[in-house]
Amino acid sequence: MKKRNILIGACALVVAAGLWFALRPSKKSGITLETAPTERITIRNSVTATGTVEPVTEVEVGTQVSGIIDKLYADYNDVVKAGQLIAEMDKVTLQAELESSQAELASSKTEYEYQMKNYTRTKTLHEKELVSDADYDQAYYLYEKARNAYEQAKAAIVKVKRNLGYATITSPIDGVVISRAVEEGQTVAAGFETPTLFTIAADLTQMQVVADVDEADIGQVADGQRVTFTVDAYPDDTFEGTVGQVRLEATTESSVVTYEVVITAYNPDLKLKPGLTANVTIFTLEKDDALAVPTKALRFVPDEELLAELDLTVEQPAEQTVSGKREIWVKDGQTLSARFVTTGAASGELTEIVEGLSDDAVVAVGLTAAAAPAAAVERSPFMPSGPGGNKKK
Repeated sequence: MKKRNILIGACALVVAAGLWFALRPSKKSGITLETAPTERITIRNSVTATGTVEPVTEVEVGTQVSGIIDKLYADYNDVVKAGQLIAEMDKVTLQAELESSQAELASSKTEYEYQMKNYTRTKTLHEKELVSDADYDQAYYLYEKARNAYEQAKAAIVKVKRNLGYATITSPIDGVVISRAVEEGQTVAAGFETPTLFTIAADLTQMQVVADVDEADIGQVADGQRVTFTVDAYPDDTFEGTVGQVRLEATTESSVVTYEVVITAYNPDLKLKPGLTANVTIFTLEKDDALAVPTKALRFVPDEELLAELDLTVEQPAEQTVSGKREIWVKDGQTLSARFVTTGAASGELTEIVEGLSDDAVVAVGLTAAAAPAAAVERSPFMPSGPGGNKKK
């Protein structure tokens, strides 16, 4: 009886060991081939920056003469036309200078005419040898001196008249007054620097944003690219624009190098005001209906041994590499075959395929292994259980 029990127990252990070896999980049974179909997407790459809204044309109106502001005919936000009177300076001093210059011109003219007649007579007598060379030279000297004084007086009166004209200040362009820097009765001094009286902006329906783009992104920016931007004054509105100019001058501040990009923007509702801060998005690349695959597919390298476990056949290409192209593996039924493709732009985790792949292709992305559940962890039934694993109640 005892031998029979021992024999039954031995048989049970043999059966248990056989079942364990037969049913234990395979190291490769959890491996699957991850694939993905080609898809049509819209690729948009962008660069962000901040900038300032400015008028396209902005003119600072000043004066070249010193004096007192007598009258102002324009104020903030006034619409003005080119040539319209916007300010006048006190002309009393300038008018007195003009009258003095006119008197000086008349005196110089009289002296010039007298010396010219005297020189003419002396010259005639000198030719007849009736006057000495000294008298002739003296007459010629006085004539030339009077002529030069007369020319100088004529030039001086032109300058005085021009200064008098500068006292009448007109708008140089059609536009809107966005700044007025003086008041009536204020004295302005035109010394080394022309004082600014008004700042006039041209048509405010056409604005521009001057954005500072980082040096790492400036290489992607080009004229004509589409731009969207927002301003804090209208957080729910998105404004459209176009890159009009990429300026070559670099600006360095706190070791950060930026370049100015000028963006033209239409402003029909006059919402955009000079000086607003704009948060700019420049679309450096936009492609609609682009054929794309996961970027991981371009890095996939097939393992024939593992794929054979999945009943998949790998067809190696006749050529190992093709200049200018990248290798991608396409799944057709139970076969993986290599294709050499031309790639384009990347967008997130997808890469555009320009040439070499059809719309209905399925590409291999990678091999994945499913994690074994805790209950299926490979463990011999003959190994002792961990502490507490076989407690008797």
